Amino acid sequence: MPKLFHLKASPRRDSASAAGADLFLDRFSQSHPGWDVDTLDLWRETLPDFLGPALEAKYARQSGRPFDDSQRDAFAVIERMVFRLAIADRVLISTPMWNFGIPYKLKHYIDLIVQPGLTFNFDPNSGYSPMLRNRPTLVILASGGDFVTGMNRGRTDQATPYLRDVLRFIGLGDPRFVAIGPTVGPVAPSQAARDAAHRRLAEIASGF
Repeated sequence: MPKLFHLKASPRRDSASAAGADLFLDRFSQSHPGWDVDTLDLWRETLPDFLGPALEAKYARQSGRPFDDSQRDAFAVIERMVFRLAIADRVLISTPMWNFGIPYKLKHYIDLIVQPGLTFNFDPNSGYSPMLRNRPTLVILASGGDFVTGMNRGRTDQATPYLRDVLRFIGLGDPRFVAIGPTVGPVAPSQAARDAAHRRLAEIASGF
């Protein structure tokens, strides 16, 4: 059964990014019968801290040393997280923008899965290379301000370039972004921004 992996990064059930994801997944399911949707809610999942045996396992892997039992057990948790992403045929990330970047739960997840030998390789002669298979990837990014046209009153969107770069680094080479903003302030522009984003999401879903 083909699989869509949904990485959900908003703690609010009624958030703009969650609403956009719900609409997208509804349209996607209509046009892709038989697909399985695997949702990882980062606020309901217990993510391990990256310290102790897990951190030691990373450096053991980099230096070519075998794992001891505690390192093997700790790193196996991260391997299962990567496997869940790696087997998906499509990837959806829905997230708010927090303080111009991404929520710390999403950064935590990324810091766990971006591992040498799991999602990227390094060769002294050729440099870094991704390990994950490229596949259609969509990021729904909601923000209180309007970053659709660029800077917002002197503030910059640091979430989009970061996510684009880190996804490409591990192999998801051409992520598409749908911005939803502003989500706060006067009702009319907020509703117009949401409606425009939802129309685009509905269009993307059928061919995703």
